[in-house]
Amino acid sequence: MQKVEQLKRHFPQPGKVEWIGIRPGKGLLVEELEAVEARKDRGLEGDKAGQRPGGKRQVTLIQFEYLPLVQSLLPDSEFDIAGLRRNLGVSGINLNALKDQRIQIGDAILQVTGFCHPCGKIEQQLGYGVFNALRGHGGLTAKVEGSGRIAIGDSVQVVYPT
Repeated sequence: MQKVEQLKRHFPQPGKVEWIGIRPGKGLLVEELEAVEARKDRGLEGDKAGQRPGGKRQVTLIQFEYLPLVQSLLPDSEFDIAGLRRNLGVSGINLNALKDQRIQIGDAILQVTGFCHPCGKIEQQLGYGVFNALRGHGGLTAKVEGSGRIAIGDSVQVVYPT
């Protein structure tokens, strides 16, 4: 293994789930939860992404530490994490470094599939400037490879092949 590839495996600590939300359907408000079941190849129980199995965007994650940064870029607006329409708010680990990695969150195994860029609808929902404030801070997308329960406080860590 090359040195850079070895370095990509070094994380000083696991991450931690700080927030959980599901979107039950198009246009419906995000529901905040204490825990949720992740279903293999379906996403999170009760979330609209699980209505279409096989996708790469079954679960979305956002760096919890980015929220004050994004708010600082929007001095005339106020938002909360639910308005960003992500599923999991995670702290303590650099989410962007997890792209293309397999991770374990609680009892579930997820394959991180890509970056979750803001969509064009975000400004209509949250106000002027939100799109650019979120660029580079929108989080990640993942698919569920192994079913299991995810709860507030659960650790987030990389799963390496044996």
